[in-house]
Amino acid sequence: MLGYLLRRLGYFTVLMLVAAFLSYVLAATALSPRAYFEARQPPPPAAQVDAQLAVLGLDPHQPLLVRFGHWAVHAAHGDLGRSIKGGAPVNDEFGRRIGVSLRLLVVGTLLGTALGVLIGMWSAVRQYRLSDRTVTLISFVLLSTPTFLLALFLKIGALALNEHSGRQLISFTGEKTPGLHGSFAAVAADRAVHLLLPTLAIGLTSLAAYSRYQRSAMLDVLGADYLRTAEAKGLSRRRVLVKHGLRTALIPMSTFFAFGFLGVLTGATFTEKIFGWHGMGEWFIDSITNNDVNAVVAVNLFAAGTVLLSGLLADVLHALLDPRVRRG
Repeated sequence: MLGYLLRRLGYFTVLMLVAAFLSYVLAATALSPRAYFEARQPPPPAAQVDAQLAVLGLDPHQPLLVRFGHWAVHAAHGDLGRSIKGGAPVNDEFGRRIGVSLRLLVVGTLLGTALGVLIGMWSAVRQYRLSDRTVTLISFVLLSTPTFLLALFLKIGALALNEHSGRQLISFTGEKTPGLHGSFAAVAADRAVHLLLPTLAIGLTSLAAYSRYQRSAMLDVLGADYLRTAEAKGLSRRRVLVKHGLRTALIPMSTFFAFGFLGVLTGATFTEKIFGWHGMGEWFIDSITNNDVNAVVAVNLFAAGTVLLSGLLADVLHALLDPRVRRG
């Protein structure tokens, strides 16, 4: 198992280096930091713009690979460069926003994965019954609805509920209530209320996708001989399904998890913007608008790191569920 993990960590390191190189090259070629400064009124002199770009590590007179080399050396020491807005360190904004996004991503992923697996298993056991057809219909509706549209529907529903009740039952703007002070329980409850709708926006789509895949995987094992043998030995139907059937059906799901997390990350980008969460997704959109190369690269590294970590976690789960992988 240790050798398997070391090999995966080696692949992880190589892919992160490739992601860093591609992110920088694409951001530096597709974005125009000079346009950000030249849009000011009155426009600054060209020499002043060049000097400012040199401070940011984006000197246009240097070859692209040289600029990347300088950035990579600083990044290896934990310095992701400076933002185009005021020359502030990218690290400061990165550190402030990463916790906001991870809170939303972790809760949304756990909710969508756990409930999706359970609903998919339950739907497979009740194949072609009314409950199974109802779950299928709801799942396809959710899968065909874009994340940003689902977020807007949830926001409209919260507005209608608050208006009908005459008070603020559900808060949906920002990650917390500004200026709120009090006990730990009061602060935690406030954060949970603000987390509700964004989590549903990114979790419902994941739930629908996982339930469909889990249902299909579970149906493949329901008629297996080893399940009938386990029941014949006296094990209860529930224990057979959970201990033997679900474990086998989860093996292909672990691979799907690595690819499904990318969709969660993309959905979180739009969700943060709609609900006013100042996380990495909102920062990414704003950075592209401002032609902020260093900030865009930082967000891309965060995205690459989270996707690769999800892939690493999926590999570990696969190895735990299937001993043959560890021996290979």
